[in-house]
Amino acid sequence: MKTSMAATAFLLAAVCPAAAAEIKITPMEKIEYKAVFGQVESKDAVTARARIGGTVLDLRVEEGDDVKSGDVVAVVADDKLSIQVKAIDARMAALQAQLANARTDLGRAQRLVQSGVAPKKQLDDYQTQVSVLNNQIVALQAEKAVVDQQSAEGEVLAPTAGRVIAVPVTKGTVIMAGESVARIAGGGYFLRLALPERHAAHIIQGDDVLVGQRGDTGDQSTDSTPDTSLKGKLVKVYPEIQNGRVTADVEVANLGNFFVGERTRVWIPVGKREVVAVPKAALSTRYGVDYVKVSEGGQIDDVAVIVGDTFVSAAGEQVEILSGLAAGDTVITP
Repeated sequence: MKTSMAATAFLLAAVCPAAAAEIKITPMEKIEYKAVFGQVESKDAVTARARIGGTVLDLRVEEGDDVKSGDVVAVVADDKLSIQVKAIDARMAALQAQLANARTDLGRAQRLVQSGVAPKKQLDDYQTQVSVLNNQIVALQAEKAVVDQQSAEGEVLAPTAGRVIAVPVTKGTVIMAGESVARIAGGGYFLRLALPERHAAHIIQGDDVLVGQRGDTGDQSTDSTPDTSLKGKLVKVYPEIQNGRVTADVEVANLGNFFVGERTRVWIPVGKREVVAVPKAALSTRYGVDYVKVSEGGQIDDVAVIVGDTFVSAAGEQVEILSGLAAGDTVITP
């Protein structure tokens, strides 16, 4: 008797799931996506330039290196600057010797004027000579400071933080002032899209988009949305169409270590339509055929359906039903 009761309970549990729920089918809005390729671009592409002409003595970066603003990327030296410093030092020594002699003559003239032997005009001449020599030394010191500053400007500094994407010079290269030593991509990265002209009227600045993972360069004709958590926002749509393409920019938080110029797939919303859909849990598959339990007139029947894409709505993960269900049907979900 106990065995019979246990078997009956087992059969009832199998036929009547405890957590079953009824859902009345109503058309819901589904966003249609178009898969396109986006190319990684840097917000800023600045150039570290030489401030003086000369020879590249030291090259401290190469392509792919990360730099901070103010980092020394190269050192340029001009041999003429060291020769100028030596010439200034020699002139400085000569002027200091003349100044020492002039001060000696000035002290002697002061004693002679005090004793009434020499005229006061001779004292004034010596004082003028000492003043002139002092001013010449000050001017020479300023001239040397200019040369020292030029030597210091031989250090080529990174104008911004970022990644070095090009180094067009090598160690030992002779360059002129203003020439490029390194190109640096900074300011973060974004994706630039080139969309077909037919989508120009449907894309709206501020729309959310889905971005494929790095290395996702699959078939562009596959427009079904990807299983990815990488999302972005359409921040700019350019008002000019070139060669049948609309250009748009997408910003993505934490885009990762993409290479500048690398391509990945991006799904953009291009329209909306009403579809019949059910929760994914409502589907069951037997022998390759998908079924949904439908309640009608107090009876529950398995109805074969043809399914479409899976998408996420406000109600959760949904599966589009292409055939087999209609609006108003009541679906049983476990």
